[in-house]
Amino acid sequence: MHTQSVESPPRPPEERRTASWAGALALCTALLLALVAVRWYPLMTLDGDIAETTHRWAVAESGVTQAFRILTDWVWDPWTMRILAAVVAIWLVWRRAALWTAAWLVITCALASAIQQTMKAAVDRPRPTWPDPVDSAHYAAFPSGHAMTATVVCGLLLWLLHRHGAAPVLWRAAVAVAVISVLGVGLTRVWLGVHWATDVVGGWLLGALVVVLAMLVHTRRRT
Repeated sequence: MHTQSVESPPRPPEERRTASWAGALALCTALLLALVAVRWYPLMTLDGDIAETTHRWAVAESGVTQAFRILTDWVWDPWTMRILAAVVAIWLVWRRAALWTAAWLVITCALASAIQQTMKAAVDRPRPTWPDPVDSAHYAAFPSGHAMTATVVCGLLLWLLHRHGAAPVLWRAAVAVAVISVLGVGLTRVWLGVHWATDVVGGWLLGALVVVLAMLVHTRRRT
């Protein structure tokens, strides 16, 4: 008796591209994590050189430093980003037709926070220390929670705007705000001397990985 094999349908091109991005981001994140964990000397030296240079600038340019403190503590603070995501989730619930997307958004942000804190505890990297600090921060250094949270929230909201066909003017404005926020918060953390440069890069990579994996989950459920 002949038995016909049933093959699973091929993945859509969009899903294949997203999966490829997830693999590349996971590889880059794992490599950086390993180098930071073993305190690879060339990377630690580069981190130290960048930190010393930016700290000198921060001490000398008190006006810029104060502006960066306001931006990092209020505008780009992780709780500000989480509140923004919560407001969008409430709006999606209010629409009633997007309950799954609202839950997906909240759960992804919560998981990102849990991953961030778990990795901080696991790596336990000390923050930079200065005789004349211009700011302070808590918990371990790697990865930067500010950089990761901004990347996750901005990435998820941009993807939702794209999926729902935002008007070109709104889309361009949203992309500009997201890019400035993600890059800007990373710059402020290094400038203020509370993170090494690789902490910020690690936050960006981990945040991007979370966003891409969340996109895969949302797309597969829809399919």
